[in-house]
Amino acid sequence: MLPMPEDSVSSGISRRSVIASAAIVPIAAIRSAAQAAPTALSADEFKIVDAFADRLIPKDENGPGASECGAAIYIDRVLAGFNASEKTGFRQGLASTDAYARTVHGAAFAELSADKRDAVLTAIEGGSAEGFPTSRAFFTRIRRLTLEGTFSDPYYGGNKGFAGWDLIGYPGPRLAVGPDDQKMKIQIKPVRMSVWGNNSGH
Repeated sequence: MLPMPEDSVSSGISRRSVIASAAIVPIAAIRSAAQAAPTALSADEFKIVDAFADRLIPKDENGPGASECGAAIYIDRVLAGFNASEKTGFRQGLASTDAYARTVHGAAFAELSADKRDAVLTAIEGGSAEGFPTSRAFFTRIRRLTLEGTFSDPYYGGNKGFAGWDLIGYPGPRLAVGPDDQKMKIQIKPVRMSVWGNNSGH
C-alpha cells in the first residue's frame, strides 16, 4: 500500500483536510431535481456510497459527518438528474470498490469496520487497489460529490438540519444584512432556511 499524506484516509481522513476544500464547491455544481427516495442507485449501491461518505467526513466531537448530513441522498439525486451522464461510470466505481473490499477483507465494503473501510479507501485513493485501474479518479469524484452533498443547500437532499453549514460556520442565505450583522466580532445569527423554502429537500 502506498504511503499517504498526513491528512489522507490512512489516518482516517481528517475532517479538517476534507472541509478545507469545501469552499471551492461551485453553486452551479449543486443543481438537481428534488426527489423523495434513491432512484439512480440500487439499495446496495446506496449503502456503499453512504459508507464511503461516512469515512470521508466522519462524525466527531465537532458534529455529524457526511452520512448524517445526507450526502448519499444528494449523490443519488444528482446521478438521477443533472449528472446522469456519469451514472454508469460511477456505478462501476462502486462495484469495483465493493469487489476490492470482498477480495481483501472478505466482506462487502458497507459491512466492514471503520478501520478496514479506511484501508480500502487508502488503496483506492493511492491507486493501489488491484483490479481497479480508475480508482484515483473515482475517489476524487466521490469525494467532491460528498463535499457538495454535505455543504450544499438542503433543497438538494444533503445538509440535513443545516448541520453542514454549522460545521463551516455558514449562517445561511440572506437577502439583506442589517447594521448589527456587520459589526466586528458579532456572531451572525443563522438563517435556518433553504433558498427554495423550508418545505424543500427533506
